[in-house]
Amino acid sequence: METTIRPATRADVPRILAFIRSLAMYERAPEAVTATEADLERDGFGPNPLYFCLIAEYNGQTAGYALYFFNYSTWVGPGIYLEDIFVEPEFRGLGIGKLLLERVAAIAVDRGCQRLNWAVLDWNTPAIEFYRTVGAEFLDEWRNVRVTGAALKQLGAGAGAANDACATLGVKQ
Repeated sequence: METTIRPATRADVPRILAFIRSLAMYERAPEAVTATEADLERDGFGPNPLYFCLIAEYNGQTAGYALYFFNYSTWVGPGIYLEDIFVEPEFRGLGIGKLLLERVAAIAVDRGCQRLNWAVLDWNTPAIEFYRTVGAEFLDEWRNVRVTGAALKQLGAGAGAANDACATLGVKQ
């Protein structure tokens, strides 16, 4: 069984929206999704993308995604915010979520980012336990999650050079 992680293309927009809706259902907020395919195409695939997306495929089937964007901390400089990471239930337990997270971390390291941030719902115990295993720091007053320094480099190293994602995103290697 083979898992591949690749950058999303315009053709993936309907699947990205389906993933977003699946995540919203999991997070008990299906009504919160107002994004449309047109929004996702405009914002992610125009001349100045506002987000980037990776698609995980397992044996040729789309299994999950990670949607992220670059941010900037006035304290430490550039970073990445991981807006969404999601693996469909039937593909969980296969390491796909970790591969997606490693690939985003590798992109962060390659681009000179100082940290990778994301949020997790306080009731999502499986995710919280997983994030602890990769060196994530919990900011309890905000419930934000951060990976920095050696932990970020270690996490990013698990994905190698992230050749496919970097080449497609125009990242210098």
